[in-house]
Amino acid sequence: MTKFPSRLACAALVVALAGCASSGQPASRIAEPAIAAAYRPLHGRVHLGLDPEDAAAMVIAPGIAVTNRHNSSMVDSRQVIGIPDRDTDLLFFRVQTRVMPPVAPPVVGAPVTAYGQGADAELRIAHGVVRTITVEPGYAVTSWFSFEGDAGPGFSGGPVVDASGRLIGITFGYKDEGGKRLIYAYDMARVRAELSNLPKAAR
Repeated sequence: MTKFPSRLACAALVVALAGCASSGQPASRIAEPAIAAAYRPLHGRVHLGLDPEDAAAMVIAPGIAVTNRHNSSMVDSRQVIGIPDRDTDLLFFRVQTRVMPPVAPPVVGAPVTAYGQGADAELRIAHGVVRTITVEPGYAVTSWFSFEGDAGPGFSGGPVVDASGRLIGITFGYKDEGGKRLIYAYDMARVRAELSNLPKAAR
């Protein structure tokens, strides 16, 4: 894959974050209190229940969390609020937590931190710098951004946080390019837009 901004490329990227291998570095805790309160690890089993599957989710509004659509096997289907009709790798579901972490837009060149899950339910952390910001045709808000970092399997659906501890995105894929790993995340404006586009009855 040489060009990311296409729906087929998006589908290929989301697969890249599946699996049980770990990336990033082990972390004992999430440093940002508001992010820690909203973070939700996800765990499951694949291949006849023999292999672990790990990912993450974030509470983004009172009683509502978001993760990637490709993590649906790790979410109780009875709690699912909805999945956007458009080709977006997002899934919204109900939670008991009623927190709202502060959000901010991504900024090119700014340092960021991402959190995810590794093998054996281990919290992982990756650091990077925002490289690109993309607005997909047909959208009024930023669609996604990329940053260089060591995130990978287990980080899907997890938060990307700026230096001030604000949530700036939800990770959904990665690709290796020129010896560097680019991580892709939906901007929070896009995430909120997709949530608002769900039927009101679902929300």
